[in-house]
Amino acid sequence: MKKLLAAMALGASFALATPAVHAATPKDTLIEAWRMDDMISLDPAEMYELATYEVNGNVYDTLVAINPHKTSEILHKAALSWTVSDDGKTYTFKLRPNMKFQSGNPVTAADVVYSYQRLTALNKSPAFLIQQLGITPDNMTTTLKAVDDMTFQMTVDQAYAPSYIINVLCASNFSIVDSALVKSKEAKQADGTNDWGNGWLKTASAGSGPFSITQWKPSEVIIVQANPNYWGPKPKLKRIVWRHIPEEASQRLLLESGDVDIVRNLSADQLDGVRKKGGFKITSTAQNTNLYAGLNTKNQYLANPKVREALRYLVDYDGLAKTALRQSWIINQTFLPNGVVGFVDSRPYKLDIAKAKKLLAEAGYPDGFPLTVNVASTQQERMDIAQAMQQTFAKVGIKLQILASDQKTVITTYRARKHDMALLTWGIDYFDPNTNMSFVVNTDNSDTPKSKPLAWRNGWMNEDFNKTAAALLMETDTNKRKEAYQQMIKQWQPISPFVMMFQQNDTAAVSPKVKNFFIGPSNEMTQYDNVYK
Repeated sequence: MKKLLAAMALGASFALATPAVHAATPKDTLIEAWRMDDMISLDPAEMYELATYEVNGNVYDTLVAINPHKTSEILHKAALSWTVSDDGKTYTFKLRPNMKFQSGNPVTAADVVYSYQRLTALNKSPAFLIQQLGITPDNMTTTLKAVDDMTFQMTVDQAYAPSYIINVLCASNFSIVDSALVKSKEAKQADGTNDWGNGWLKTASAGSGPFSITQWKPSEVIIVQANPNYWGPKPKLKRIVWRHIPEEASQRLLLESGDVDIVRNLSADQLDGVRKKGGFKITSTAQNTNLYAGLNTKNQYLANPKVREALRYLVDYDGLAKTALRQSWIINQTFLPNGVVGFVDSRPYKLDIAKAKKLLAEAGYPDGFPLTVNVASTQQERMDIAQAMQQTFAKVGIKLQILASDQKTVITTYRARKHDMALLTWGIDYFDPNTNMSFVVNTDNSDTPKSKPLAWRNGWMNEDFNKTAAALLMETDTNKRKEAYQQMIKQWQPISPFVMMFQQNDTAAVSPKVKNFFIGPSNEMTQYDNVYK
């Protein structure tokens, strides 16, 4: 293997290897080892993978953004201010003057219009974010307008809660792209339609953020460099290099030898080793991803609410959090991640065999029953949870069979409602409680609905919750909305078709040379403009 030399310049080949001789990384370059083979496209209107959000969160600006250190607070990015019309449908944004893209082109309202239109028209995975506001390819020329160079206007279809609209617009898929540059790269697709520059932007960047992308080799490396035209304080680093290092042992070795500055995927055991060696910083932040078990109410046993409640008392939440899941997951028994408006730290469940037995007896199953759980064998933490549940379930007579497979098989089975139980994770799309109504809302429980939220996948529908969720989407009083979601969580917990268990905790080991590195609560919130060595 080749050593990552300090003299390596921008665009050099960063070989993956076991270093033989210690050499410090360049002072103006931050190098990270990270498992990031999920990256498919760099286009903000197409990206839907976690690693891509972190990179693009440092390359593009949105109108508004969530404060990574206080997620209830909105930051003004490209938008200095905004107003809402009396009918609650038209939002008018005044843009920050003198902003420029990495190309040197000025940032204008026309760029915002173009960016939002291409998100709508390309109709890739994240298109629902804007289409759920009633903006479609058919009406986008009238609902998205540049009033003048510095004024952007967006009209939605209903008088939604303003906090909901603003939180949605914080999603990185609403990044503002350089319309002049991207239009020059547009091409015709196979069907003759405009690709909106998607073919080019898959591997390039056209943003106004603190950095710009200079190189991407899928499953190898991605490099960004400081954007000299950035409107804010100039980045302290000249470049950032993310290296794809899937093996955690290799990550640790590279950190300890000084070949990388930050490693992102160490297990609890590896982190213990880093601590023992000493001299490194360990930092962590709770993420917006929840780990849960879906309970299919089409199963004759799981259709009984008392059975579902019993299962919630058969998980050793504390034991798992202290052992197999330590460092990586923290207990969260709600459908919202901590940090989202409406979250309440409601933890009514703990391992209680006697209580579970009593509930099963009341349900008519004192001797238990057979059950299966679908779980991805490639996700060790999920296998650990499944095996722990198998042991505790057996104490009340429930014979839990673990159906281990690849993740694709688990998801396919789950989406078809062919599971008994399934262990999965769910991450939010934007920092608003409505983003996780998939756990709560199901308006059509037939086998062929237009929409298939998580509640549908588990065969569960509750009209009262459907009505409450719809009303809260329109509630303009933020405090009332927050309190109502908290109340909803407590009412939902004992009757839902889910065993909500844990929230992801992202942890990194960091060289002592690195200053101001902070893992954001979501990937795009891990910002590097103030990081230095």
